[in-house]
Amino acid sequence: MSGVTAAARSLFGKYPVGLDSREAALLAAMLRSPNAAPAVIARRACGILKAQSQAQYCDNLAGIIEYQLSHTTSILQDDPFTASHFARRRLALETPQQAQLATTIDGTLQRTVQAIVNRVVHEIRHSHANDAAAVVLDNRTGRILAYVGSSGDLATARYVDNAAALRQAGSTLKPFLYAQALEQRRITAASLLDDSAVNLPTGNGLYVPQNYDKQFGGWVSARTALASSLNIPAVRLLVMVTPDVFHQRLRQLGLPLAQSGDYYGYSLALGSADVTLLSLTNAYRALANHGMYSEVNWGVGAPPPANRVMSEEAAWLVGDILSDRQARARTFGLDSALSTPFWTAVKTGTSKDMRDNWTVGWSDKYTVGVWVGNSTGASMRQVSGVTGAGPAWHDIMRYLHEDHASMQPTRPGGLSARDITFENDLEATRTEYFLPGTEVSRIALASSAAAPVSGRMVIRTPADGTIIALDPDIPADNQRLQLLTTTPAGGAHAAVRWYVDGRFLGAANPFAWYPVPGSHLIEARDGAGQTHDRARVNIRGAQLRQQLGQQP
Repeated sequence: MSGVTAAARSLFGKYPVGLDSREAALLAAMLRSPNAAPAVIARRACGILKAQSQAQYCDNLAGIIEYQLSHTTSILQDDPFTASHFARRRLALETPQQAQLATTIDGTLQRTVQAIVNRVVHEIRHSHANDAAAVVLDNRTGRILAYVGSSGDLATARYVDNAAALRQAGSTLKPFLYAQALEQRRITAASLLDDSAVNLPTGNGLYVPQNYDKQFGGWVSARTALASSLNIPAVRLLVMVTPDVFHQRLRQLGLPLAQSGDYYGYSLALGSADVTLLSLTNAYRALANHGMYSEVNWGVGAPPPANRVMSEEAAWLVGDILSDRQARARTFGLDSALSTPFWTAVKTGTSKDMRDNWTVGWSDKYTVGVWVGNSTGASMRQVSGVTGAGPAWHDIMRYLHEDHASMQPTRPGGLSARDITFENDLEATRTEYFLPGTEVSRIALASSAAAPVSGRMVIRTPADGTIIALDPDIPADNQRLQLLTTTPAGGAHAAVRWYVDGRFLGAANPFAWYPVPGSHLIEARDGAGQTHDRARVNIRGAQLRQQLGQQP
């Protein structure tokens, strides 16, 4: 670095605006010849002071400049390690009357977290990820121990406080949904949820959620669904809890949701709402504190009071699920950035079009949140929680627990342990934990929901009830409707015979059909002529068949 600002920070440990008359004169005298002897610099500085009618400051200038030159400080000592984003927010809460203001920031931890964030961003910049933020909270007191708002010189906008910016939450809201469903006894951690294609009618049309990997797992336990961050089971769960009730819970946790639950609809289960990194990390601190929520402690006035938002049993159980390596192996594998050599519970999230990437989790003493993305809102390329925010979260946790291992909190007395088995070996035998009155030893599907047969065909597209409007200005060849079947678990079928309104259409899978205006019944049949699935669609608009001369 070079220039007046760098020289002021190196010699006097302050920015130019903070220099007094003597310091400013010395700095101005050095501009002509920075390597001049202290006596020469002192003589020049004294001339500047006399010209400003401040000759009284000429005493001992040579000694002062000699001392400063021999005790220069690193010009990067407070850049970007000074927690400038935190300082601005802290000063906005209270105007200090004293020369120095004590804060909750741990200086050594702040510098370490900043270095970790910078390193991770540097490693993934090829994926068009330029910005990041990280927050470390003390579980017990709620104090902010580290607050990194940007990735410093690597950032596209280093002065933007990404820890306070509103970003789409992604899957990071799922733990709160599962905790609420467990509390309401709608499910247990062993309950089976259907991870297969679902189409939910809404006021804006059909809502068709998908998993991150575009695959389906069939029937999975709630433990596996949450730990592996499966989207469709979460949406099915929100149908039971309802968006409004879930929205109220999120507001109780301090998340700044600007709209009503009905506005977000079922997509709220997948984090369609905007939150800040600080508010999200503090909401996770409620899980670490056995369901007790309190606002962030900025070190101003009395500590914020705590109140119970969720039951101790539900909070502990969610933590147990999010610390279960076996349960998350389906999506993340057994060895990933989410795994630590001591007890931690962690959740990742990725927003629509890979604009935001989150990893938030807690140990027995700390809650850590990391966000990676772009301040501009631009999309990243192939960055997930394991490759983006995950490594930074992992390294921060490792540093925090260098001297002591985190231990899992004691199981609440209200939870009972029981060995369980699954019918048809849907999942491995294990020990599970239950709220009073929900205990079971064997998990089986109801007779009306038999385990799906692998050979059964399900029409994946189009969804039943789809309405399609044809555009006369778009070439007909570009408006084909893809007909596709899969197994309930997402596997492909090679042999499918398609029928539209009882007439044979073709045998390809997928099949590109030129749609015809009107209401049509699409059927997927096997080679024996047995119908496996049906979907009714309504085609509106231009007539394409006559243009192409193709049969339906």
